[in-house]
Amino acid sequence: MDDYPLLNFFWTMLWFFLWVMWFFLLFKVITDIFRDHTLGGWGKAGWLVLVLVLPFLGILVYLIARGRSMRERDLKQAEEQQARFRSYVQQTAGSGGGAADELHKLSALKDKGDISQEEFDRAKARILA
Repeated sequence: MDDYPLLNFFWTMLWFFLWVMWFFLLFKVITDIFRDHTLGGWGKAGWLVLVLVLPFLGILVYLIARGRSMRERDLKQAEEQQARFRSYVQQTAGSGGGAADELHKLSALKDKGDISQEEFDRAKARILA
């Protein structure tokens, strides 16, 4: 460890994290190129060639030219995922929510003494079946 000072270690880690961030950005841009439905096949091929042949310049130009629409596509995808999640939760909760409400009403009727334990058990079995 004496032949590799702490400052050099930090410098190496900085370059490593910049390298990782660079690949993250590269994959993000390539994903956005293919996700964009308004861009035609030749446009996608052109951007992809530019990004892969001249990566630093290509990504810089792509972010300058299409950065705003990239953000809008990200927001649109997040909203669609949120809507699908809400729909799934509502569908799942809706299928069990009716049974829970009915069981609660039955329990209240049993607690008030309006129905017997046997009637409660039969109705409960019918609801849960």
